[in-house]
Amino acid sequence: MSEDSAAAGTPIRLAEIRDTPLSVDEVFAAVGDPAAGGVALFVGTVRDHDHARDVRALSYSAHPTVERELRAVMDKVAADFPVRALAAVHRVGDLRIGDLAVVVAASCPHRAEAFDACRRLIDDLKAQVPIWKRQTFTDGTDEWVGAC
Repeated sequence: MSEDSAAAGTPIRLAEIRDTPLSVDEVFAAVGDPAAGGVALFVGTVRDHDHARDVRALSYSAHPTVERELRAVMDKVAADFPVRALAAVHRVGDLRIGDLAVVVAASCPHRAEAFDACRRLIDDLKAQVPIWKRQTFTDGTDEWVGAC
């Protein structure tokens, strides 16, 4: 836990938007806690298709308030579940097929709570955090997709 999160008493250990490759190990380590009996982790990757169309690449962009909005989502998850620690990182910029786009994790006293908190974290991140993706298809067309 960083000194800032320890001093504030918050379970948010990592909340960042990056233009560099993501690390599952970093996110897993961030939520480590001796009082946690369960850790749930979700990894979102760039897939090679969307709605029966072949995807060549993705580019993510974010609003300047993105980290503040991410923290607000994480604060709500922390208020609704008995989390010991939360972590979330999302990538922006140009990504290739197979790249990690988002990694989130929750640690809780029990596994069911960890699964539920992690699911809420990724679902609310996708619905509420101002990140958009531009998909480029193999036929040369592209499309923008709302909050992701």
